[in-house]
Amino acid sequence: MNQNSTIVFVCEHGAAKSIVAAAYFNRLAAETGLQLRAVARGTHPDEALSPQAVEGLKADGLAPGESIPQKLMIADLESAARVITFCDLPLEYQNKTVTERWDEVPPVSENYEQARDLIVAKLNRLLARSDADPTIPQQTYPRLFLRFLRFGFLAWGGPVAQIAMVRQELVEEEKWISREKFNRVLSVYQALPGPEAHELCVYFGMLAGGRPGALLAGLGFMLPGFLLMLALSWLYISYGITSPLFQSVFLGMQPAVAALIVRAVHRIGGHALHADKWLWGIALLAGLAQLLGANFLVALLAGGLIYALVQQKHKGLGLIVGLGVLAYLAYFGLTEFGVTISSPGATSAPTRAASLLTLFWSGLKSGLLTFGGAYTVIPFLQRDAVEVGRWMTDAQFLDGLALSGLLPAPLIIFSTFVGYIGGGLPGAVIITVAIFAPAFAFTMIGHDYLERLVDNRSAHAFLDGVTAGVVGLISATALGILSAAVVGLHAWIIFSLALIALIVSKSKWTVAAVVAAAGLYGMIFL
Repeated sequence: MNQNSTIVFVCEHGAAKSIVAAAYFNRLAAETGLQLRAVARGTHPDEALSPQAVEGLKADGLAPGESIPQKLMIADLESAARVITFCDLPLEYQNKTVTERWDEVPPVSENYEQARDLIVAKLNRLLARSDADPTIPQQTYPRLFLRFLRFGFLAWGGPVAQIAMVRQELVEEEKWISREKFNRVLSVYQALPGPEAHELCVYFGMLAGGRPGALLAGLGFMLPGFLLMLALSWLYISYGITSPLFQSVFLGMQPAVAALIVRAVHRIGGHALHADKWLWGIALLAGLAQLLGANFLVALLAGGLIYALVQQKHKGLGLIVGLGVLAYLAYFGLTEFGVTISSPGATSAPTRAASLLTLFWSGLKSGLLTFGGAYTVIPFLQRDAVEVGRWMTDAQFLDGLALSGLLPAPLIIFSTFVGYIGGGLPGAVIITVAIFAPAFAFTMIGHDYLERLVDNRSAHAFLDGVTAGVVGLISATALGILSAAVVGLHAWIIFSLALIALIVSKSKWTVAAVVAAAGLYGMIFL
């Protein structure tokens, strides 16, 4: 429970809408056992309460909380757990707190019953949305942004550590929502594409400040990693490519990145595939498609459809779809004989720059397909940047992954590096905006709808099938990266030691320490 336990309803005259809202909120709070109370305030209060409001409440068995309209004061805003307005606040109050606006309520004087019913419906949604505890601390937009900016600067150790940090402060300590609610919300984002830690920040920003709060929270969390990656990308282009010292460091880091990806495949596969032979089959099918160079969307959509059919007890149809995809891949492999894991020239010098439209589409597509964690974005960006677009080499792609491992940010931030190589500063900005856009949109546009969708068994089964397909894609991509990055005795030493450390250690600093140590090894021995 937040220490502030007052809900402030504000209307212009403080005599009707706010009076009705406060009276009904107090009844609902008493019925549900909430330790909260509501007060009514006016920006330009009348001398007396509205007769229609007083008579309507009396007929409903309620009494106004105030005998006369009360003027809104700064102290009301500063001490409120939540502020809900039916009108514009005076300019001097607008930057003091985050408010929620209820515009659709008609005047009480014209139709008390209609106004009351709409207010009560909104109150019920308010209580349900906040998990029966609408005491999320109200704060100004700058304070909200700075809170999540701090989270961004402390976002070391990958998604598990990042999620634990957010949970500890906002759920365990400040109790924005209950543990049970947090687990339900997290399960939604784990089933959807995008970095879960970032999406949780957007969600909590939405609770605290609506859509503007969601945008500011998400920006705050990603900004430190973005700016640091942007600076490292500039240093890489300006000095890293031509400097023998930097080349040795990155040669050491590349086998460590390969170990990171192998470990990610093992961890993601364990969570996504379980002991389900159908999911394993879908992963193998998608991996084969990736190795043959077939369009990944065919494998992912087919994987989702197959598993949805299986879960609906239509195993025969699922098998037919799977055999159909296998036949397509056989035909594709025969007609495209000679295709290898990496396209010819993928490890040579890049041949062209990328257009901003290409970078935007690559980022958006990747952001929509990162099922199972940030590492699953690797095959999509690698295919676009190295194999198809050819604006960077495999070695440069691995260097970008290595740099992202050193930063307090979701691993997906290495997309900034990919965009910078392809299109400079504008390219870095545009691909980062595109790849994070779905993570913002899922919550800002319709988290409640998505939560209902994920509860649907067929939809959940389809997403499980797609996730299994992504595991296959990243596994096939890992084979190509291993063949390019782990060559020679020193590379195998780095890869082996890095993989052991990643499996054994549970510290949030493991990834950064492994990448840094590999770079140091390269600087000394390579």
